Amino acid sequence: MSLVRSWTLNLSTNHLTGRIPIDIGNLEWLETLDLSSNNLSRLLPPSMTALTMLNYLNLSYNVFSGKITMANQFLTLNDPSIYEGNVGLRGIPLLELWLGDEKQPQSPHDGGGNSESEDGDNDLEYLKLILSIGVGFFAGFWGVCGTLILKKSWREAYYGCIDRMKNKLTALVTCRTD
Repeated sequence: MSLVRSWTLNLSTNHLTGRIPIDIGNLEWLETLDLSSNNLSRLLPPSMTALTMLNYLNLSYNVFSGKITMANQFLTLNDPSIYEGNVGLRGIPLLELWLGDEKQPQSPHDGGGNSESEDGDNDLEYLKLILSIGVGFFAGFWGVCGTLILKKSWREAYYGCIDRMKNKLTALVTCRTD
């Protein structure tokens, strides 16, 4: 049986052992490859970079080791969870680098910079955003509604204004329809 024209290959959680075949790059139509939760080991074959149609990859929870090759389609597969649970793997996109590894772009579109630094600046920015939204909502909502609830004179003036606008709008619509 030939797998050369396969689009999807999911062999996760099958208790596989050994290594990924070195000619896996011949599966040129492969779009999805999931080999997670097995006992596969050794280096990732360099021929995997020939899988240019690949848009989903999961190699997590195996025993792979060595450097992750970052070429071709692997430049777009930059999620560290793809390689999670493989203690021996090093390189981009994992935080652990070997001596001599260079920082490379996380994707071909980011111009060489990373979208998130290693110390969690992105998390801090997200927290600041959530806090500012919360403070803005609290101040805006309770600044208006709280005042209307607590000050009877303002509440009466506000609802009186709303009633007058409603009456004028009703009169305008009535005049236009006659």
